[in-house]
Amino acid sequence: MSAHAGLLLPLLLAAAAACAAPGAEDALTFSGSAVGAEADVIRRQLARFGERYPGVRVELRATPDAADQRRQLYVQWLNARAPEPDVLQLDVIWTAEFAAAGWILPLELADAGDFLPAAVAAARWRGTLYAAPWFVDLGLLYRRTDLAADAPRSLTDLRDAARRAVQTGAARFGLVWQGARYEGLVTVFLEHLGAFGGGILDEDGRVIVDAAPAVQALTFMRDALGPDGFVPPSVLTWQEEQARFAFQNGDAAFMRNWPYAWSLLADARQSRVAGRFAVAPFPPAAGGRPTAALGGAQLAVNAHTADPARALALVAFLTAPEQMLERARLAAQLPARQSLYDDPALADALPLPLDDIRAAMAAARPRPVTPVYSELSEILQVRVHRALTGQEAPAAALADAAAEMRTLLARTGLAGADGSR
Repeated sequence: MSAHAGLLLPLLLAAAAACAAPGAEDALTFSGSAVGAEADVIRRQLARFGERYPGVRVELRATPDAADQRRQLYVQWLNARAPEPDVLQLDVIWTAEFAAAGWILPLELADAGDFLPAAVAAARWRGTLYAAPWFVDLGLLYRRTDLAADAPRSLTDLRDAARRAVQTGAARFGLVWQGARYEGLVTVFLEHLGAFGGGILDEDGRVIVDAAPAVQALTFMRDALGPDGFVPPSVLTWQEEQARFAFQNGDAAFMRNWPYAWSLLADARQSRVAGRFAVAPFPPAAGGRPTAALGGAQLAVNAHTADPARALALVAFLTAPEQMLERARLAAQLPARQSLYDDPALADALPLPLDDIRAAMAAARPRPVTPVYSELSEILQVRVHRALTGQEAPAAALADAAAEMRTLLARTGLAGADGSR
């Protein structure tokens, strides 16, 4: 086990090794993403854990590929107090919900400072850490470097460059993003919110999504879709792949998307922009800041596991630097440990430019950390989409959203939290 394994578990690690009697084999279950390259890397690492601790075998529990379906399955298992899976891969927006329900165990990170602060914040509930950051995902602004050599320094620069690309015929669309009524729209809205200095909840858990910066952000998004805008109205039905295809085919000057798109865009066999694109965080407006919505995964231990020592040892093993580096090399996923971004091995492993990724990490921002995030997101999806489709004015849509969110937080006893989430 690496000295930087990250969890305060020396006794537990010793117990995990000592508990396996000669000739016996005890099983743990792990559940998470297991498709394509992710399946290959997790199977490889689970097998290596078994070699490290003879007599311990880890089974990979298959779950649906779709995150919302996986969450529903987890809720069924954990609500029934099932002892398996012992270790679960959680989306960053699930941790508070699972912690508040008593479904996962608290844990400690010995070197929490080595993890991306936004990822650690997303793993806490009421001041206690309940999950270990595993890998991260970041919202990125992609640009055609033949149309914009430098990253836009402000939202005004982005708007002007996008409009110019359309007006000169250099690109069919100025900017494309995910505008369908789903979680992706919330992440796009979050990045616009950050650009104007706004937010959804403040540090004390109070709703601020109807404040002036939020109205400015949503107004900017709506106007970008207008007759003189630079975002095509068709994005209101788009998710990640529709945006990627538009940019990949050379139809868009700019695109907001996730790191997964990089390798596909760089493939000259299928991409018309191969060798002619770069990334940066979404730029700020006056008074705001560059913002990259945080995505990714965390590892948590089932509160009803029959073997918490071994389960915690598995979490420590999988979040050690060497495992994260291997995951970056084999699955092109960004490590959650900041120190790895100074490791030359990571530059060799990842296809993305590390300087640009570091800039995006500095701008990373989690979505609200709350047990009722799914309900808050649904409210925002409906109201933001109504504003973008012209059914409500931005200020009215956000006032309605804020009223619904305050009612939800009051009903669940979460209104006016003291900031100790």
